Amino acid sequence: MMMMMMPRCFVSLIQAFFLSLVLLLLHHVGGESQAASSHHRELLAYRRPLQDCPGCTTTTASSLPALHYDPDLKDVNIVATYSDHHGNIRLGSVKMGHLSSSWLFHNPLLPLPNNNKPPSQTENHFPHVEFTSPAKLKRQSLRQERRAQRTLELIQQDKESDKQMQEAAIHKSMTFENSLVGKYSIWRRDFESPNADAILKLMRDQIIMAKAYAHIAKSKNASNLYLFLMQQSRENQRVLGKATSDADLPSRALEQAKAMGHALSLAKDELYDCHELAKKFRAMLQSTERNVDGLKKKGTFLIQLAAKTFPQPLHCLSLQLAADYFLLGFNEEEEDVVKKDAKFEDPSLYHYAIFSDNVLATSVVVNSTVLNAKQPEKHVFHIVTDKLNFAAMKMWFRVNAPADATIQVENINDFKWLNSSYCSVLRQLESARLKEYYFKANHPSSISAGADNLKYRNPKYLSMLNHLRFYLPEVYPKLDKILFLDDDIVVQKDLAPLWEVDMQGKVNGAVETCKESFHRFDKYLNFSNPKISENFDAGACGWAFGMNMFDLREWRKRNITGIYHYWQDMNEDRTLWKLGSLPPGLITFYNLTYAMERSWHVLGLGYDPALNQTAIENAAVVHYNGNYKPWLGLAFAKYKPYWSKYVEYDNPYLRLCNINE
Repeated sequence: MMMMMMPRCFVSLIQAFFLSLVLLLLHHVGGESQAASSHHRELLAYRRPLQDCPGCTTTTASSLPALHYDPDLKDVNIVATYSDHHGNIRLGSVKMGHLSSSWLFHNPLLPLPNNNKPPSQTENHFPHVEFTSPAKLKRQSLRQERRAQRTLELIQQDKESDKQMQEAAIHKSMTFENSLVGKYSIWRRDFESPNADAILKLMRDQIIMAKAYAHIAKSKNASNLYLFLMQQSRENQRVLGKATSDADLPSRALEQAKAMGHALSLAKDELYDCHELAKKFRAMLQSTERNVDGLKKKGTFLIQLAAKTFPQPLHCLSLQLAADYFLLGFNEEEEDVVKKDAKFEDPSLYHYAIFSDNVLATSVVVNSTVLNAKQPEKHVFHIVTDKLNFAAMKMWFRVNAPADATIQVENINDFKWLNSSYCSVLRQLESARLKEYYFKANHPSSISAGADNLKYRNPKYLSMLNHLRFYLPEVYPKLDKILFLDDDIVVQKDLAPLWEVDMQGKVNGAVETCKESFHRFDKYLNFSNPKISENFDAGACGWAFGMNMFDLREWRKRNITGIYHYWQDMNEDRTLWKLGSLPPGLITFYNLTYAMERSWHVLGLGYDPALNQTAIENAAVVHYNGNYKPWLGLAFAKYKPYWSKYVEYDNPYLRLCNINE
């Protein structure tokens, strides 16, 4: 028993000795604990058991309980070494009370346990701790590889972007417009430099100032200065010439601007008077406004004049065709042939009505319709013209008839039923009052007198061809449906589907033109007259002639021609509407018009330069309504190709009359 007790006592003595050495060491390094306090949290982060065997945990917990739970020792600072996550040896300080029971203490004066000796339940074993595991090293390696790969991809993308930018720059330089010499900007005017054409603007302003000072000099009898300023003003005007930008100015323009500036400086020193200058500028402004108003009136008159003037090449075409028609004896053949083609009255075919005295325009309507038709042999064109152009129209379609379509050309003078006793508008057109209204025989100036009604004094309003559309059932008594086309339209798609449209009992199928408050009934009719205001809605949507599908069966059933005659008689004094065919059309077909999809008929190519290009290209029919007809020099250049591509410019008659693109 004594032998058994001795080792236990000996062990207790060793433990007491070991504890005293540790306390002595802690006391020695206590002064350095404050410097190492920054490592406190790092050490706590690595506070874990240094071994995980069951015996180690049990032994540690049973052998050193007092170190952790003794209240007197819990505030003792312990200095310890450890390895961080990079494998570096670090020195840290931690309080005794913060350590868990899994920590073991080793006396540095004693040898370390033999790691080769198999562990036992009674021995403490301290294995080597590897903080950087192979899995972590593998992840770090993969991460580095991904970073390198991403860097290579970004470099490659940069190279590709640089290459694309170089190619784009080369292409842009090849397509650069070299004709824009002297311009600092090739963009739209909206984005031009505000200092663009500065010399041109300066010289124009100098002319205005010189005229103002010259007027003051003349009023003060400073004749020498007056002559000098007028001379400089004329010189400025000569240098400017017809220039529209600085690039158009001659090289001496800047020197002349400097000379004029010197002259104005002298005039300012001698004649400057703020009140006089303001008075002169006010007078110049009023004079300029009067000139602008006069030019606007002249411009309006000239546009209207050009719109209703028949161009010389078209007049030449009609004369050449008519001459050949009679010289070749086709007129005698027509008299012998009285039999009509059966297709003219076949209601199962697609029939078109075109009333025009313009041979070239009518040919474009026919050509564009036939070329875009899927079954051109089923399309029949009924053309009615006046006596003056009948021979030319017959000759043209005799020698230039479409391959498959059927063409009928008629003379309006052959309609014996169309006389003043039956037709109200014909009776009105023959009246002296209406002729006086049109021609203004008692007024010397057509510009100043009645300028508001200038657009209505167009010869087409004096032609019955413009009003024949209200007599379609009488002109074509055997037909059930007919598509009316103006001569200023171009067909871009097959129109056969229009005959399949269900018009829901309406007489007229048309595209509406109203947009918000525009093109409504109050624009065309006089709603101050109770005959109009009591029968029609001022806000009713207007529609357009030009492409209209007419149901002739419903027309006859509802006596539409009688309605037209009634309102024409009511408007004999022109108090209900102005002249023209659209206002009586709006009245006649009021509540009898079926609204078609807008893509069937796009209008405005004869007056609106800002139409949607996509809408034009997708339209079945485009309409050059307005003054800027495609066969006139007034036409918008960007719209003309839609019309000119259906003109046969290689035709001998067109070449003879110098009709070209």
